Amino acid sequence: MKSMNFLTLFFVAILSGSCQNNGESKTEKQNQLTLSNMDSLSVATFGAGCFWCVEAVFQDLKGVYKVESGYTGGSVKNPSYKEVCNGTTGHAEVIQIRYNPNEISFEELLEVFWEVHDPTTLNRQGNDVGTQYRSAIYYHNDEQKNTSESYKKRLNDEQVFPNPIVTEISPADTFYVAENYHQDYFNQNGEQPYCAFVIKPKVEKFKKVFKEKLKETAK
Repeated sequence: MKSMNFLTLFFVAILSGSCQNNGESKTEKQNQLTLSNMDSLSVATFGAGCFWCVEAVFQDLKGVYKVESGYTGGSVKNPSYKEVCNGTTGHAEVIQIRYNPNEISFEELLEVFWEVHDPTTLNRQGNDVGTQYRSAIYYHNDEQKNTSESYKKRLNDEQVFPNPIVTEISPADTFYVAENYHQDYFNQNGEQPYCAFVIKPKVEKFKKVFKEKLKETAK
């Protein structure tokens, strides 16, 4: 479950209720995929802690046309959220992005990735603790692999972070789309405590740092 500090009981109650709500559909922004060449878009897969947080950031970027929350990197087929949260499947919570490289490059996506989470904490983001929250880049081709490794090395060499980056860089594995109620979670549940206290500050910081890369609807 999310949040391991003194807000645990409060958050657990909220999150338990959300896990029972399977009827929510994706918002119009996720469904209105009008590009006829959707299959020609590039794919990127990132793990940076709770996928609710990561999805909320990347879906506001220009050039990103689809963001799905899901699971990858584990050993169990079709894992459930409960199984992943228990840490028994080996999966990471991730987002899979469909983007137009003519509008936003993979390196620009990496720039956002490194900025919006702490890549130096092993299996942890803030109060979210467990292997499912690991920092990870799952590359889909050699170019993504090389770009990710070079970027990581440069950040470590320049000591951009006070501690070494522990981000996993691995080949893309089977991606399992998470349950419907996880999709577009922040936009659908913005008033819930986890969204208000954890996700909203991340999104607000992201929008200040990357305001030139935002979709018009996100400004």
